[in-house]
Amino acid sequence: MKCRPQSFIALLVVLASGCAREKPAAPAPASPVEKGRTIYAQLCATCHGVNGNGYVADNAPSLRSPTFLSTATDFFLQAAILRGRPGTAMGAYGRATGGPLGPEEANAVIAFLRDGGPPMQTPPPVRPGDATRGHDLYEKMCQRCHGTKTQRVSAVHLANPILLETASDGFLHHAVEEGRPPTSMVPWKETLKPEQIDDVVAYVRSMAAPPPAPPLPPAAPRTGPVVINPKGRAPDFVLKEDLYVGIDQVKAALDKKRRLVIADARSPGEWSSLHITGAISTPYYDAKALDDIPNDGTWVLAYCACPHHVSGEVVAALRKRGYKHTAVIDEGVFAWQQKGYPVVAAPGYVPPPAPPPHALPPLAGPAQLPPYVAPRPPPPAPARGP
Repeated sequence: MKCRPQSFIALLVVLASGCAREKPAAPAPASPVEKGRTIYAQLCATCHGVNGNGYVADNAPSLRSPTFLSTATDFFLQAAILRGRPGTAMGAYGRATGGPLGPEEANAVIAFLRDGGPPMQTPPPVRPGDATRGHDLYEKMCQRCHGTKTQRVSAVHLANPILLETASDGFLHHAVEEGRPPTSMVPWKETLKPEQIDDVVAYVRSMAAPPPAPPLPPAAPRTGPVVINPKGRAPDFVLKEDLYVGIDQVKAALDKKRRLVIADARSPGEWSSLHITGAISTPYYDAKALDDIPNDGTWVLAYCACPHHVSGEVVAALRKRGYKHTAVIDEGVFAWQQKGYPVVAAPGYVPPPAPPPHALPPLAGPAQLPPYVAPRPPPPAPARGP
C-alpha cells in the first residue's frame, strides 16, 4: 500500500503507522579482540602461526606459552609490536617507521593475545645477581640456543636492546625459572638455585649495549628505478624446488649487470635500516607495493629475514598476478650481509650476524597449546512449556 499524505496531519498518521522508512542501524564496531584477531591474521600468523604457537618461521617464538602471557606486560608487548626486534626477523610495525599500526591497533592485538589466556601476575622482586657467575652459567646452559651478545642462534636473542629495555628482571627470572612450555625452553628451577637464576639474569642484563641502539629511521618514499640494470640481459637462475634462488647466484647476476628486480618483503622500517643494494620496499602486507613492478618477464626476487616466509608471500602474490619469473632469495638479508655482499645500512645500525643454519629446536613434547578461540556466548536455552 502506498502512503500519500495530503496534509500535515496525514503525514503524522503515516509516520505513526510505520509507513515511513527508518534508517538502518549502523553496525556495531568490532570489539578490540575481534579487531586484534584480524590484524594478527594479516601480519603475525605467517611467522608465529595461526594459533600463536610459534616457530612457523625461523626463531619466531610462541605467543601462547602461559608463562609468557602471564608475565609479559602490555608495555613489553606493545614495544615488541611497534618497535620490533632490530636485527632479527621481527619487524617494527609502528607507523613512526612506516608500518601499518598505531598504539590502538597494537593494543587490539594484545587484547586478542590475552583473550582466554592466563591471568596476569607480577613476578616477585629479583635480588641483585653476580654477572660474572652468571656468565659461566649462561655459557653452559643457555648459549647453545640463545647465542652470544653478537651472535643469534635458534631461540630468542636475549641481547636484543629493545627486549632488554622493556623486560623487567622479574620477567626474565620467571622465564628461566618456569620455562616456556611446550617449547624447548624448559623450566630450570629444578636445575638452578634461585640465586643462580639471579646471576643469569644479571649477566643477560649486562649484554645490553652501553649506548642504546639507534631507533629505526622512518621509511623513505620510493625513489629511483625499480629495475636494476634495465638494459641488461636476463639472468640464468637455477631454482631449488621451483621457488628458491641462492644468494651466490643473485650476487653473480648483479656482478654481470643482469636485469632484475629485488623486492624487500619486510616492513619499511627494516628496509630503511638495512637492505640489499638496489632493493625496493614491498611490504608483504601491502598489495599496492607490487603495482609498479613490471610484468614483462623481468626476474623479480623477494627476500626477508625469516629467511623466506614473508618473502614467499610476496612471490605467491606475484605469481597469482601472472608474473612468470619470480623467486625467493633463499637465505635472506642477514646471510647476504654476513657474506659481505653489498647492502645499504642506516648510520649506526649493525645487526648481529645471521643465525648459523641448523634445525630449529623441537617442541618439548607432542602436546600443543589449544588454538585461539574467543569466548562465545552460550546458545539460548530452549523454551520450556508451561
